[in-house]
Amino acid sequence: MNPYEVAKYESAYTFYTLKEERTNSSVTICPQRGGIATSCLLNGVELFYMEEDTLLDPAANIRGGNPVLFPISGQLENGRYEWESKSYTMRNHGVARNRPWEVVSTSEKDEAAVTLRLRSDDSTRLEYPFDFELLFTYALKDGVLHIRQLYRNLSNRSMPLYAGFHPYFRTNSKQLVYATDATRYLDYNDHTVKAIDGPLSIEGLKESVALLDAQQPTIAFPAPDSGTIWMKYSDLFKYVVLWQVDGKPFVCVEPWMALNAELNRKDELPMIGAEETLEASLSIGYQLAE
Repeated sequence: MNPYEVAKYESAYTFYTLKEERTNSSVTICPQRGGIATSCLLNGVELFYMEEDTLLDPAANIRGGNPVLFPISGQLENGRYEWESKSYTMRNHGVARNRPWEVVSTSEKDEAAVTLRLRSDDSTRLEYPFDFELLFTYALKDGVLHIRQLYRNLSNRSMPLYAGFHPYFRTNSKQLVYATDATRYLDYNDHTVKAIDGPLSIEGLKESVALLDAQQPTIAFPAPDSGTIWMKYSDLFKYVVLWQVDGKPFVCVEPWMALNAELNRKDELPMIGAEETLEASLSIGYQLAE
C-alpha cells in the first residue's frame, strides 16, 4: 500500500491535500488563492491558524495559512517604487499571493507532492515590469512539509526580488523563546535595534519586528500545546520577521530575503540575472514533546 496520497477535492475552490498516513500528517494547498498552504497537520497537530472567511472571500487578503510573498516581502514606501526612471505601484507582499496558480503535476512516489506554477502576465507587469515564472513544489515526507522553489527570470535584463513566506502559527502566547542565533532585532514600532535576551514578547505590538543577524538558517519555537515547531530554509532568507494581531491566537514567523521597503532603498537588493533561475527551499516540522 502506498504510504503517500494526493487527494483533490472541490469546495469553494479546488484544494489538494497531501497525506502521509504513517505520521498522521497532511498539508492542504489552494492553488486558486495564491498557491497558499491553508493547513499543515504534522504528527497529528495542526500548526497553522486560518480565518476561513478571508480564505473564502476572493477580494480579501487571507489571514492564515502560509501566504507566498513575491517579488517583495513587506511594504513599499507609500506603496510605490521606481525602476529604470519609471514609477510603479505594488501592493504589500507583492503580486503572487492574490493571483491563481496552475497545477503542473502531482506525485505519490516517495513523497506526496504537488507542483504549482505562476507566470507573469499583463496584470503583473503593471506592478512589476518583468517576465517571470515561479515553480513551487509542496512535498510531504516523514512528517515534514518541504516547499521547493524555483524563481525564473524570463526577462532580458536583471530582475529584483526579495521573496518570502508569511506562515501563521497557532499559539497560546505572544511571549516566546525563539531558538535562533540572532542576537538583535529591529523593532518597526519605534524603529530601534534591540538585543534579544530571553523570551521575545510581541504582545501588543502593531508593527512587526525583524531578527537581524542570524547566521544559521533555522528557527524553532514552542507549539501551542506542547512540542516544538521548527523551520529550516535556504541562506537566501537572511531575516525572520515576527508579527501578531492583538486578540488573535497566532504568531507569524516569516523568512524574508530582505527587509521592508528594500525595493525603495536598494541597499542589499537581491537580483536574478537575465534568463537565470534562483532556487530556494523552506521546511516546516513539528517535534513532539518528550
